[in-house]
Amino acid sequence: MSAGSIALSPDQAIGRPKINPWVIAAVVAMAAFMEILDTSIANVALPYMAGNLGASNDESTWVLTSYLVSNAIVLPISGWLAGVFGRKRFFMLCLVVFTVSSLLCGFAPSLGLLLLFRVLQGAGGGGLQPMAQAILADTFPPSQRGLAFALYGVTAIIAPTVGPTLGGWITFNYSWRWIFFINLPVGIIALLLVYRLIEDPPYLAKLKGAGIKLDYIGVALLVFGIGALQILLDKGQEDDWFGSRFITTLVIISALSLIALVIWELYSKNPVIDVRLFKNLNYTGACVMIFMLGVLLFSSLVLMPQFLQTLLGYTAQTAGLVLTGGAVLLLFIFPLVGKLTSVVQARYIIAFGWLCLSIAMFYSTLRIDLQISFASAAWLRVIQQAGLGFLFVPITLVAYIGIPTEKSNSVAGMVNFFRNIGSSVGTSMVTTMIARRSQYHQTILASHATSTNQGFNQRITGFTHLFSSGAGGGGGASPPDAQAHAFALAYRQLQAQAATLSYIDVFYILSVIAGIMFFLSFLLRKNDPHGGGETVIAH
Repeated sequence: MSAGSIALSPDQAIGRPKINPWVIAAVVAMAAFMEILDTSIANVALPYMAGNLGASNDESTWVLTSYLVSNAIVLPISGWLAGVFGRKRFFMLCLVVFTVSSLLCGFAPSLGLLLLFRVLQGAGGGGLQPMAQAILADTFPPSQRGLAFALYGVTAIIAPTVGPTLGGWITFNYSWRWIFFINLPVGIIALLLVYRLIEDPPYLAKLKGAGIKLDYIGVALLVFGIGALQILLDKGQEDDWFGSRFITTLVIISALSLIALVIWELYSKNPVIDVRLFKNLNYTGACVMIFMLGVLLFSSLVLMPQFLQTLLGYTAQTAGLVLTGGAVLLLFIFPLVGKLTSVVQARYIIAFGWLCLSIAMFYSTLRIDLQISFASAAWLRVIQQAGLGFLFVPITLVAYIGIPTEKSNSVAGMVNFFRNIGSSVGTSMVTTMIARRSQYHQTILASHATSTNQGFNQRITGFTHLFSSGAGGGGGASPPDAQAHAFALAYRQLQAQAATLSYIDVFYILSVIAGIMFFLSFLLRKNDPHGGGETVIAH
């Protein structure tokens, strides 16, 4: 501390609100929930958008990609933007952009305009998540921060879970345009409440716009690096990854841009991203773990509905209901975990969460088959969600350990950025592995489907008899036709078995990843459970 400086208490430096902090928490959580919901609510409506706007199904997927790209670009620089505009002003600006662009998306007369408005919507939404988290970090004292992050965790984990189900229901009963219109009342109410209830803390008010210059090179490198990364993750499997010149080009652009970005920001006097924070090993570990949490959360979120719809014939709405039980469980787990963070070291809670998740994913490899019932699938999802519930809150908490208070906005931006990128990586990884492993298992199984295999011959004979007698819906087919139907049925069953084995492979890999994270949890720094984490106050 320099001579003559005055030491401030945490409450004085941060500026605790005069009103009940839980009112503020509810307001910012509502805004964050609305934004996170939009990352998944449009998924099931893509075919309807394509038909209504005269576009192909492949073209309609850019509705998702355009949103994710602009969202991913804004997330890591949201801390810098909050320093330029002031956090409250930036939060309100994001709400206005998100709400207005949602209205424009609903009225979009063509795919081109819809994509433009989705880019604006993603840019506005990119600032809502980290600013909501940063406001919670400053609003609550360290001893209550775990409970505050538990409320935010409900929005971050449950919103993408209920998004596809809600989007399917709205699209089926009304119109795909209403998945955007429903943001209007929520956005307007949130904007008014933020204006009336939220103020910037004293430390941030002093920093606002104080000699900050725009890092043009840093922003350009970020746009190219993150934009290319998000597009290649979203389109990679569709374009056969490195078999596509387009994807290969994106990989090169992304890698070179991100490497250059890190080097540039290390030596920049006014960095748009404070990469020096990664010198704090606890912060780095938290970013890695929140990234892996995003990978496993969205991997499991994609796996179960996709398995039920493609192999068991479930509708999108019915498959979404399978996820409901797990989402309800989190409503009870998050407050419990928030309480635990004030009693138990965060790293032990994290280790327990990874262990539970690893066991749950391994158990899934034993339960996934073509005869699984709706109830069994729902309980399996509940077991998977239980482990996830013990991870989000403490990982977010340890990200702030040893970080100066004025860096809260930057921490929140990067934590949410890594979680979102993890979700994209997880989704791409799952779709790629399912396709590749299905081909592998199909080749192995087909090698046994030969005339020398007695069991295979018996099955073909049984199917042939079934179709020739008319019992299998073949209408008493002739012997050649009945045998052709028999081989076709056997091939479909072989494909289904191969696909099932691929899902088992993916669950096994997720189990191993969670197991590795369990051991890495113990490398995190200790924190004072009664203080909610070590905090450094700038003087």
